[in-house]
Amino acid sequence: MPVRMKDIAEDLGVSLMTVSKALRNHSDVAAETRERILRRARELQYQPNLTARGLASRRSFLIGLIVPDMMHSFFAEVARGIGDRLEPQGYQILIANSAERAERELRQIRSFMGRGVDGLIIASAAGGATGPLAEALTAGGARYVLIDRAIAGLDANYVGVDNEEIGYLAATHLIEQGCQRVAHIQGPAISTGTGRLNGYRRALESHRLAVLPGYVSGGEYEDAAGYGAMRRLLELKPRPDGVFCYNDPVAAGAMKAILEAGLRIPRDIAVIGAGNVHYSDLLRVPLSTIDQSSSLMGQTAADLLTDAMQTKGPAAPRRILFPPQLVVRDSSRRIG
Repeated sequence: MPVRMKDIAEDLGVSLMTVSKALRNHSDVAAETRERILRRARELQYQPNLTARGLASRRSFLIGLIVPDMMHSFFAEVARGIGDRLEPQGYQILIANSAERAERELRQIRSFMGRGVDGLIIASAAGGATGPLAEALTAGGARYVLIDRAIAGLDANYVGVDNEEIGYLAATHLIEQGCQRVAHIQGPAISTGTGRLNGYRRALESHRLAVLPGYVSGGEYEDAAGYGAMRRLLELKPRPDGVFCYNDPVAAGAMKAILEAGLRIPRDIAVIGAGNVHYSDLLRVPLSTIDQSSSLMGQTAADLLTDAMQTKGPAAPRRILFPPQLVVRDSSRRIG
């Protein structure tokens, strides 16, 4: 016999309304009580009747998640955090991969809206809020949250980190390790890429170091781009003695190029990435990085979306930023 909400309520000695609100992550329920109810629901393998629930509430209980690259473990961890929050509430998550193409992302937004999703979480490939993008996000009536990447000109709910601070922390760390010629392999021309580039430049300026000609290279987000950009940097004279990479996959590609050239990491060139993806400490030279609280970021975006979906009428957008954390490993740690 299927487990009912009534069974959970009787088991825990709480009201049926309290169980219903907890399963929907309603703010009226105390955090400790909500956790007890969710834990018991998992133990009893409670499955909500989504058909009846959807008919009664006129909702689909579908959430669309659009990310630029599901092969990037940063976004896989973000997705896991979102699922941890939304699936116990009975939501199904539909995932689309934009492949860092703004036009593909726009089609995916329109497709999700056409399916009647209740909400969207988007790590956008768009650098700015074009007319079609803004129109697509508002036409369907679904609530949405931007995650990791802000969209210039769009005032929206957002969860991420201070990307300029990421660039500043990473470049400052390399300088403090004794690097005097710090290069940057930059990312795409979106909020994350421009913010980290600005932070890198600010760090060098504050330490009275110049950005030498050719020392900013790249413009993509994959390991192959890091490999190619690093090979170009190795041809410069003088050669960089430190490199801050847009993200950890780019850093992995850069380290491959350095090692193939017969150079040592970090003695000849120190390397740092960003993202703290799950394999960063398993590389041939464990990678220093900047942690972005990826799973917690996903959980927070899911909570923010849930709050937005429960709010009737317009509400002021909220912006939640996590502080980036420096993680030092062998790729940048210099002794003496």
